[in-house]
Amino acid sequence: MKTIDSRKPTTQEQLAAKESYESLVSSIGLLQNNLAEIEISETGKRIRIPVSVLKLLVQILKEISQGNPVTVVPEATEITTQAASEVLGCSRPHVVRLLEEGKIPYSKVGKHRRIRYDDLMSFKKKMKVSQKKKLQDLMKLDEESGLYDT
Repeated sequence: MKTIDSRKPTTQEQLAAKESYESLVSSIGLLQNNLAEIEISETGKRIRIPVSVLKLLVQILKEISQGNPVTVVPEATEITTQAASEVLGCSRPHVVRLLEEGKIPYSKVGKHRRIRYDDLMSFKKKMKVSQKKKLQDLMKLDEESGLYDT
């Protein structure tokens, strides 16, 4: 699967996504089984879509309505160190260091390192949890030392 859309949505797309998001959220709650039937008004054709796919579409519509670019990547996808650095918001050499230190699992294809997307996202989640804890610890120290008044 390739990138579906990684550009910033237009204002018109954001408004359409917001309307669709709200309608879809309210409709999903009314579904009786794991498949939904949707009619395409332009063609009159009806398609069946798993509810799990509709829930993913809800997340995509929410992000687009907020003006965020969206990319869909299967979790088993392997990415390059450059792509991983873009996901993490750091330099490629820093990603290579993380790989070499064993903090993110990877494989080698010839001389090139490849990282499973789900491994990268797992690392990113752990990193965010660690950052949040460190920030809370720092705030607690500030409060205890009297540097920060609430």
